[in-house]
This record gives sequence, structure tokens and C-alpha cells, in this order.
Amino acid sequence: MRWTSITAAAAAAGGLVASVAALTPIEVVGNKFFNADGSQFFMKGVAYQLRPNDPLIDTEQCQRDAALMKELGTNTIRVYHVDADADHDGCMSAFADAGIYLTIDLDTFDTYILPGNLYWNGSQYDRYVQVMDTFHDYDNVLGFFVGNENIARMEDSPAAPYLKAAARDMKAYRDSKGYRKIPIGYTAADIKELRPMLQDYLTCGGNFSESVDFFGLNSYSWCDPSTFEASTYDQLQEYAYNFPVPIFFSETGCIVPGPRVWEDQEAIFSEPMVSHWSGAIIYEWIQEQNNYGIVSYGPPTDDHTRNDETVFDGFTRKGTPTPKSPDFENLKSRWETIHPTGISRDDYDPDVVSTRPCPTSTEGGWWEVDGNVQLPTLGETMAAVHTTDASTSAAAEEETASSTIPSTTTGSDDGEGAASIGKPSLGSTVGILAITVIFGLWV
Repeated sequence: MRWTSITAAAAAAGGLVASVAALTPIEVVGNKFFNADGSQFFMKGVAYQLRPNDPLIDTEQCQRDAALMKELGTNTIRVYHVDADADHDGCMSAFADAGIYLTIDLDTFDTYILPGNLYWNGSQYDRYVQVMDTFHDYDNVLGFFVGNENIARMEDSPAAPYLKAAARDMKAYRDSKGYRKIPIGYTAADIKELRPMLQDYLTCGGNFSESVDFFGLNSYSWCDPSTFEASTYDQLQEYAYNFPVPIFFSETGCIVPGPRVWEDQEAIFSEPMVSHWSGAIIYEWIQEQNNYGIVSYGPPTDDHTRNDETVFDGFTRKGTPTPKSPDFENLKSRWETIHPTGISRDDYDPDVVSTRPCPTSTEGGWWEVDGNVQLPTLGETMAAVHTTDASTSAAAEEETASSTIPSTTTGSDDGEGAASIGKPSLGSTVGILAITVIFGLWV
């Protein structure tokens, strides 16, 4: 899910570097996150994007929100878009003081890797670099994403080498600059025909410099009331067993039928999942059109064209955050009872996990990347890695670029039921939505 809006079509570039030392950095060892003291780190997170371009520039607002997030039990937030030119010191300090880490997307509205128009070029690279330059020195940056749900349909899998190339080049840039090894990963839509192959492909090949450092899954398949099996969490667990890098829920929180009682959190933070998953990020903080918020800043406004420092897209986005009843208290109560300890770094053997074979394409299947293909370099296009013939590739590009988003089928291994109705109806890639000029919605 992401913001799309013509008014937010371009993010500024630049580089401001500051330091926040209230929290010690999180590191990745094997498939675990660890604190500096060697204890395992588990995410209790919330997706946070008050405005399309950047929610990390209003210090007073960040202080208000961070205080309530701390009360909730939050230790991580996910931010989808930032302005690399802006000053983020105040907000980053506010969240650090509240004990909160951040995951941040590197792509901007005009650098998204589009499945129907594949390229990885210098303009994209430069914009990703600018975001990294701006945020690398904040110790409470937990990780960067190179993409979000870029691959969500049958014809989208050829984008995978481009995502992997972006991760490769961002890791190389990070290391060349001497930055700390902030992990770089990807967050995927939960689609049964793509999920197992995609998560294996992004970590396969045996060359760690080319693989993602973590894998996030946007899954809405657990809709209360449900169970480990009925929600398909048992199948998610099967694919996550001894996964080679940390895997976590980068979005979760089905609202059907509602209210949310967050039973899935008990499953995520208990056996067998807690030994293989690194926590969850709840979607989302602010109440808006999709009705997923757990706080509000006031009632909706009648003027949906209003766009000022207080209101955007019909919703107030500034002021005192008010918990949404009963979702907020239900989550707070649930998290208060959950205290996973995991394993200490000294007792953990990362050799228990290993990379998996690169998936192969199958005739008529959703996965078209055949094995450990050579990754594109800057400027290469789809023809270099696509496994179908040229005419099919061209047709797929044309169809994808001109299409609108179909109704979502993410999250369910049978393509029906709670999972497919749990996620917002336009739940797919921001880039294609931007092409089709759909305003002010999350995707």
C-alpha cells in the first residue's frame, strides 16, 4: 500500500546527514535481528505516513505521535516515502527518544520499479542514494526497502532481477561509503502463486552481495476470528522455516468483519512462528478512507480538495492523535501480554540457515525468471533477463502499462475468503496506479 497523487509526483533530492544516538543500531545475523546487547529484536510496528511526501518533517507532530506509540508498545514504524532534502533531525530524535526504530523505502514516486516498463537506471540509482545519504547516520534506522509490492500479478515476475539489482547496488554503495551495514530488503504482496518463488529468488544464488538482507510480507489473511490453519499462516510458516534472512510481516491487520482483536499477534509471537519470524508491522496509524487507522486527528472534512498543513484528502493529519476504539486498546492489551525473548546472539548459530535453490520457471505458471539469471546492470532493460520470447515481452509491457489495477487477490492460498477481502480493494503497485492517475489512495 502506498500514497499516489499527482501533487506528490516528485520527491526532492539532496543529502542531509545527522546523528541520533538515543538507540543503538540493530544488526542482522543469519535470519535474526539483534540488539547491541545481543538480545534478539522483534518488531512491534505500525505503518506511519501522515502525508504523501514525508511524515518525518514536523517535529511537534512526531513528538505527539511517538508518545502515544510508546504507550501502545511500538518499537518500529514503517515509512513509505521521504523527502531527501528535508530536515529530519527533530522527528528522528522524537522516535529515538521513544525507543522506536524506522524502516524506510528508498524509492520515490518517480523512481518506482514498474513491472510493465522495466529498467534500472542512473536516475533511479541516484534518488535511492540520496535517501540513503540522508538517513544512514541515524542509529534508529533499522532498514531500507528497495520496493513494495512491485510484483503482484501473473506477468510481473520479470521485475524480480531488477529489484535484486537495486539491492545489490544499494549494498555496494553503502559499503563503498563506509556506512554501517544497514540492512536492505524488499516487501512483498502475499500472493500464493508468487510468494514462495519470490522470497527464494531474492535470497538465492550464494552471492550475499546480490541478495536482500531481509524480506517483508504484506499479508491480510488473518481476519478475526480465525486460526493458524484457516488464516493460511500455517502455509506462511512452512515457507518461512529456516529462511536465510529475517522475515517479518511488513503489513498486517485485516479489518473484516471488525473490530480487530489482533489474534494473529499471538500466533506471530509464539511457537512455531516466533522461532522463524521477526515480528509484525500493523497497518496503519492514521484513520483515513481505507478505514485501517488506529488513531485519528479529527473527523473527516467535507472538502476533499483541501490540501494544507492540517488537512489532506478529506482527513485531518495534524494535532493530538486520538485512539480509535476499540482497535487501539485491543492492540495495546494484546502487545502488553507478548514478550518474546528469542535467542541470544552468542547462542545463535547462523549456519543453521542456508540459501535455497533459485526457482525455475514453469510453462503457464506465474514465475517466469528461470533460475539464477544474470542481474541487469545500470541501464539494462527487460530483454536481458526476461525468459519469454520478445513478442510476448512486448505485449506484456504494453498491457501492463495501460491497465488499471484489478481487485486484489493477495494473502490467500486459495485466492478467496478472508484474505482477499481483508486488504483494500486497490491493493497493488503505486507505479501503475500513478500511470492510471488514481488520486489519494493507498496501494
